[in-house]
Amino acid sequence: MNDRTSTLGDPVTDDALTRPFTGASPYDTYVHASVLNSLQHPLTEAPDEMGFLVTSQVMELWFTLIVHEWRTARVAFAKDDLPAALDGLTRSRRALTALNGAWTPIAALTPAQFNGFRAAFGKASGFQSAMYRHMEFLLGDKSAALLRAHRGDPAVHEALAETYREPSLYDEVLAHLHRQGLPVPRHVLERDMTSPYTADPGVTEAWRQIYAGPQHHPHLALGELLTDIAELVTRWRFDHVLVVRRAMGAKPGSAGSAGLAWLEERAARPVFPELWEVRGDV
Repeated sequence: MNDRTSTLGDPVTDDALTRPFTGASPYDTYVHASVLNSLQHPLTEAPDEMGFLVTSQVMELWFTLIVHEWRTARVAFAKDDLPAALDGLTRSRRALTALNGAWTPIAALTPAQFNGFRAAFGKASGFQSAMYRHMEFLLGDKSAALLRAHRGDPAVHEALAETYREPSLYDEVLAHLHRQGLPVPRHVLERDMTSPYTADPGVTEAWRQIYAGPQHHPHLALGELLTDIAELVTRWRFDHVLVVRRAMGAKPGSAGSAGLAWLEERAARPVFPELWEVRGDV
């Protein structure tokens, strides 16, 4: 037996892992775990409220990472750096997969369990998330009305307004494809970037040429990666619908929205629509 170790519960006192830190641990200084762990403040005694709070906060962190990766990919597309863009999208796909799994702690709330703390958050609602709105705008689902809702918080509003004015991730994808000689129509590239993106037959034709071409073409890999992302976003939206339907049925939303009906309408919006249309044309 090693004479420097007494028992499993009593490690040696001079081990680097047990030496006292000077102030906060290096881990906490880097990750700010103590800050993150201090942000949960349930307002009721309901046992399910803590899970609801943590789930919401974890999702906000995943939103932040996904937005970061999509912005990174968007910059790479603008530089026609396809490998870097694909890397960013691949990382975002992993983050989206984790985001979708984050529903699990609250996915089976009963109406009685949800009602145990629902009144406590008043008019708060998930659709008020500014970071999720950044995600939607980066996907091309722009909305002046949903931007206006954040006007009361100038810093948040201006940051979101910048994403609203800028080309979406998909806009930069299409501009990249155009520069590579694919027939993305000029009117698509020169459209008002603050308007919601809608499907265009010319873009469908550009993707058709990609999908009808060599199966090893890098732009085919791009199309499939974007389709993966579109599918994961759509699954997250529909999982949101199911969680709400299970916990509160068709009651109005806490912020005055139509609740389930509003979520169902949002969930039905296609992400990167031509990538779905092209599959019937190949």
